[in-house]
Amino acid sequence: MILAIDTSTAACTAALFDASGACMSSRDELIGRGHSEKLVPMLEELLEGRSADRILVGVGPGSFTGIRVGIAAAQGLAIAWDCQLSGMSSLALLAAGADTPGEVAAAVDGGHGELFVQQFDTSTREATSKLMNLPPAEAAALISADVVVGPGAAALVDARGSGCAEPAWPSARNAFRLPESLRSLPPKPVYARAPDAKARNAA
Repeated sequence: MILAIDTSTAACTAALFDASGACMSSRDELIGRGHSEKLVPMLEELLEGRSADRILVGVGPGSFTGIRVGIAAAQGLAIAWDCQLSGMSSLALLAAGADTPGEVAAAVDGGHGELFVQQFDTSTREATSKLMNLPPAEAAALISADVVVGPGAAALVDARGSGCAEPAWPSARNAFRLPESLRSLPPKPVYARAPDAKARNAA
């Protein structure tokens, strides 16, 4: 079995798949904060005492704290089960829930009034732009997809003055809609911007 989890946004989501990649069961809950308190009980309910042979964990970008919670839980389970652990793109997971033809952009809050944004082809699920962390107006000038999904979608569409904003959240049940390249990443956080704290220059 394969376990997929993502805690990069206000959503807490997990899914269990069989060896062929078919989803056996999933859980999705919009919780805002408190992933560390919610994730373990959610996994216990989902797994029902079973273990997995592989774990997929969302590595971001998104909430710094949420990403770390998900990766820490996945690392602990991987050690306990002695199983393979891989990262998956949280923005790709968000975009994978969209069935609109052509291209779609995923947008989430990046802090400091900025957005994490990336564009994807909905037929291949591959990225068609680089990952960006920009103010909405700047992101709007670089994103051509008419449909934008995610908690940051409205900000981007409003800044552009055109397009369709669809509020949405990542769902682990879409993990196997991602191409292998986007679900075989190193299980390390993708923060997509520099940390707020700056090192002092040497005297």
